[in-house]
Amino acid sequence: MDLASVYYLGVTFLLFGIFVAIVVRTYSRKNRERGEDPKYRMMHED
Repeated sequence: MDLASVYYLGVTFLLFGIFVAIVVRTYSRKNRERGEDPKYRMMHED
């Protein structure tokens, strides 16, 4: 493998890792919001 191939593979894995981190954070935030009291959610609408 040339250096360019290794570079592009590394960039691809880095972007994929960032994408997975964003998805996991969003999913865990939605789960936390689901567990809150409904009255509290109504007072703080986004």
